[in-house]
Amino acid sequence: MKSFENIDVQSVKQAVGLLQKFQHEKKKAAVVGGGSEYLQLMKVRVATPDYLLNLKTIPGLSYIKQDRSGFHIGALTTLTELEEDKGVQEKLLILSQAAGEAASPQIRNSGTVAGNICQRPFCWYFRSSDFNCLRKGGGVCYSIAGDNRYHAILAGGPSYIVHASDLAPALMALGARIKIAGPAGEKTIPLEKFFVLPNVDFTRENILGPADIVTEIQVPHPKPGSKGFYFKSRERLAWDHPIVSISTVIQSSGGTVREAHVVLGAVAPIPWRAAKAEAFLRGKKIDESTARKAGEIALEGATPMKDNAYKVELAKSLVQRALLAAT
Repeated sequence: MKSFENIDVQSVKQAVGLLQKFQHEKKKAAVVGGGSEYLQLMKVRVATPDYLLNLKTIPGLSYIKQDRSGFHIGALTTLTELEEDKGVQEKLLILSQAAGEAASPQIRNSGTVAGNICQRPFCWYFRSSDFNCLRKGGGVCYSIAGDNRYHAILAGGPSYIVHASDLAPALMALGARIKIAGPAGEKTIPLEKFFVLPNVDFTRENILGPADIVTEIQVPHPKPGSKGFYFKSRERLAWDHPIVSISTVIQSSGGTVREAHVVLGAVAPIPWRAAKAEAFLRGKKIDESTARKAGEIALEGATPMKDNAYKVELAKSLVQRALLAAT
């Protein structure tokens, strides 16, 4: 990898200030928490920072707290801590399940919540030094004519990467918000507004500016009568990214759906909220026929490429399975 200078920052304010300073000096700088994902990019020279800001040395950014509004999860909380927290297991089980499905035990012990949400694409063309793909500033998305068996079937183009985070779909289904610190201060937005589609900007996956840092995730308490389900389809039971994942949270009363959240992972460049399927489910009792129809609606508009048409039927089946399990 390219040589760089490591800086152990002591506060969010210091980190934001340094990022601004390096941007003004036209130097490349990046922040890391666990570093497991970003160091991989550095090793293949997809990322070549001059400065690496270590956020793990900032005190007080690793926590899981509850209050009347819900859960507050620090950006540097590890995936293992999230998976094993008793409060999360009791009230946000799908989030605990999603954290436990991410990567390997070793990576979960160091990988952070913010890092999992902000990870870069796991497209082999993007992560190879042999291809100057569209997302790296080139002129071609090589997946269109190349090997695209794991690429987007929804909302792709001009880049067909998928968002491989395990946590993000579960958090979106739970109605999470994300807190960001930057030069203008702090702001908190719904998580679903955090991600950016390629047709808006094909060089980035989220709205973070060059001097912005994620500091906290906020998850409201589930409404009474809510039940969640998380499942991840992958090629290997060992460490692997999802081929398709599904997160659902269904609030029902007397067997009738009052509110539904259906979010798919690894089918689109962002965690994909199936809003039309959610609307279809409201006011209905979920049975096999209803669940199957919701799966069809969730995948409306899918445009698979030559190698990934199988993902359409797989995603439909997972939506059906998730809805039946969640009710």
